Amino acid sequence: MEIHMRSHRRVARSPDWTAAAVSGFVAGAVLMVLEMLWSTNLMGATPWTMSHMIAAIVTGPDALQSHAFSVSIVALSLVIHYVLGIVFGMILAAIIAPFHLDSSPAMVLLVGAAYGLVLYLVNFYGMARIFTWFADVRGWPALIAHLIFGMVAAGMYWKLERPALMR
Repeated sequence: MEIHMRSHRRVARSPDWTAAAVSGFVAGAVLMVLEMLWSTNLMGATPWTMSHMIAAIVTGPDALQSHAFSVSIVALSLVIHYVLGIVFGMILAAIIAPFHLDSSPAMVLLVGAAYGLVLYLVNFYGMARIFTWFADVRGWPALIAHLIFGMVAAGMYWKLERPALMR
């Protein structure tokens, strides 16, 4: 009698890059709104404080001299924020897809929250060594906002992802 054993390994699949980019964009928008609310309501700063901090990634610390509204600062901040959101959304999809971490809504949201935690640590502890002004805004509000970013990016990816046959 011959015994046939099948491997129960799943074949790794590639991410849906379009869904990943859109998910990162949407999650970036949610994060920006949360940062504006957080800086205004919890830090007692202007809604443009985070825009100046984000723009300073490219322009240098001179952008931090003012926290007043500036079209050029807000526009640059939007570009930086959305590009990073898209990149981070694509990295998240590159983690989710091959390991089938989108098998259920609960699993994908848990993965998204873990990813948001890692992003928070990288941004506010790793990158803050270079962009020192981000160390000033470490704390629960930023952590919660990054957890939400990860969960929104993962949840949106789960909803938007198309089967490989349709790509």
